[in-house]
Amino acid sequence: MSVNISEAARQSGLTSKTIRYYEQIELIKPVRSENGYRDYSDHDLDTLKFLQRARATGFGLDECRQLLELYQNPQRRSQHVKSLVQEKLTQVDAQLKELQAMRDTLATMVSHCAGDEGPVCAIIDELAHGEDLDIEGKEKTQ
Repeated sequence: MSVNISEAARQSGLTSKTIRYYEQIELIKPVRSENGYRDYSDHDLDTLKFLQRARATGFGLDECRQLLELYQNPQRRSQHVKSLVQEKLTQVDAQLKELQAMRDTLATMVSHCAGDEGPVCAIIDELAHGEDLDIEGKEKTQ
């Protein structure tokens, strides 16, 4: 059974534009019917659903390509999959740490601002004249 791109989009949770892009970068290779339309097989739909879930989990396109190769390889070793996902987990943990530092900096800025009708604003002053902050929210040393 095969479906058109609109149905493939509906079933996979992706947009038609995204599916065309995945075809352009050769993550998916649907067959073309005699009239030139794309026909998506059950295998193509499984691949699109796999890609949608991988992207929703935060994997970039290069990582998706690696995961897709592992998904399609019956001789894969789970250690390779686990290693790839462990690396992503480490990246996400670092991003969370950076986001928490940003949040703490923003909370401090908000707490220092009177937020009244006057023109004086501690947030603007801090951004204009305060110490440079690195992504961990600590003062930079030069």
